[in-house]
This record gives sequence, C-alpha cells and structure tokens, in this order.
Amino acid sequence: MSAVEAKLAELGLTLPEVVPPLAAYQPAVQSGPYVYTAGQLPMVDGKLPVTGKVGLEVTPDEAKDLARTCALNALAAVKSVAGDLDRIARVVKVVGFVASATDFTGQPGVVNGASELLGEVLGDKGVHARSAVGVAVLPLDAPVEVEIQVELVP
Repeated sequence: MSAVEAKLAELGLTLPEVVPPLAAYQPAVQSGPYVYTAGQLPMVDGKLPVTGKVGLEVTPDEAKDLARTCALNALAAVKSVAGDLDRIARVVKVVGFVASATDFTGQPGVVNGASELLGEVLGDKGVHARSAVGVAVLPLDAPVEVEIQVELVP
C-alpha cells in the first residue's frame, strides 16, 4: 500500500474504482510529468447520491461533501495513469464546477471540499491553484464536478 493510500485509510477512506467515462474521453491522461483528469462527478458505486442545484435541492454542506467525493474519484483517475499515488510531486490546479441556483454565490466554499481533502491526504503536496465556477447544469444533474492536474516525480 502506498503512503498516500495509507493516509486515506487513516482518514477512513478507500480509493474507489475509476469512474467509467460517460462519453468519448479518458478519465485521465499523462503529458510529460503532468496528469490531467477529466471532470469527476461525485459518483459512489456507479451512482450519484444526490442530484440538483446547490442552493435549491442540495445544501452547500452536502455539496462540499460531494466535492470531497469528486476529489477522491480524481485521485483514483490519477492512479490509473501514474500507477502509484506516491508519485505525486504536487497538485498544480483544481477546477470545480458547481451547478448553482441563480442566487447562490458560495461556490468557493463548496469546492473547498475537494481542496481540503487533497490537503488532508497529500499535505503540502496538495496545495494548489484553483478555480470555483458556478454553472447552470452539470452532466446527469450532478451538483458538483471537479478536475485536477498533478505533477509527478519520475
């Protein structure tokens, strides 16, 4: 077990299976020392636990937890390409999309769920640049979607 997966276990988490693509793309690709994930939905066992807009059907706290799930799914996608999460030198960028009610402005707080998980699991290697964007709708009516970019050590 890698040190990163041991840290996940310490936090009571397990790395899920890679979420299969919903269309014509790969869950993650490597280019040089970087791995770029596709947008990861908060799928658990092949299903979305919650659907709808944040600020309407989904509370900000629920959405923050879903963003954590997205980040966990993104780590699984990274592992599928890198082979070992201990190869992560650092998380470079996180982009979070939040399906938002028209008056909801708390996207940064929602995407903190992903950022905080990466920090808990990777420590200083999890510190990253980030964007948190409100959108009208996401695939499958998901409340949140997260993509990450990581740099690998050789």
